[in-house]
Amino acid sequence: MGVSFRQPTDDDPERIVEWTDSPAALLQWAGSVFSFPLDAAQLRGHLDEIKDSGPTHRAYAAVVDGRLVGYLELADIDRENRSARVARVIVDPAERGNGYGTAMMREIVRIGFDELDLHRIGLRVFDFNEPAIECYETVGFVREGVLRDVYRHGEEYWSLVTMRCLETERPSGERSEF
Repeated sequence: MGVSFRQPTDDDPERIVEWTDSPAALLQWAGSVFSFPLDAAQLRGHLDEIKDSGPTHRAYAAVVDGRLVGYLELADIDRENRSARVARVIVDPAERGNGYGTAMMREIVRIGFDELDLHRIGLRVFDFNEPAIECYETVGFVREGVLRDVYRHGEEYWSLVTMRCLETERPSGERSEF
């Protein structure tokens, strides 16, 4: 698919904030980490916190042919228990439908298992986000459960599906195919 990761640059926040044009879109992408309207200063502050967190959190900008198409994080990296959590996965709305989300998830799984020697990678996704759930399942994530009514948006509550991928359950051939 041609997606590669690099460290976010100082220019990336300006672009990424354009991808969340409503409170619902921001909540879906970032949970309660940011407030709407998202601006570049909030995102830059978050990236600075990630840099200061040391080895427990990493941010990745996804690029194709030099252009930014997505962003995601690997959070709660726990070397002792060999686990981590994928967080804040977003693809530029203009680029959706091109397979970049799946390519990004394949790459983060490769990094987690092959470079960081993790055993378990987890994530949480809103239960109504079926395209994301399908993407995660394609890469080898399995549904573990549901956290009901976790976030309030307006007068409704949103539930989260918890998913995980274990190094021992990766689709066959995945290790060498990346």
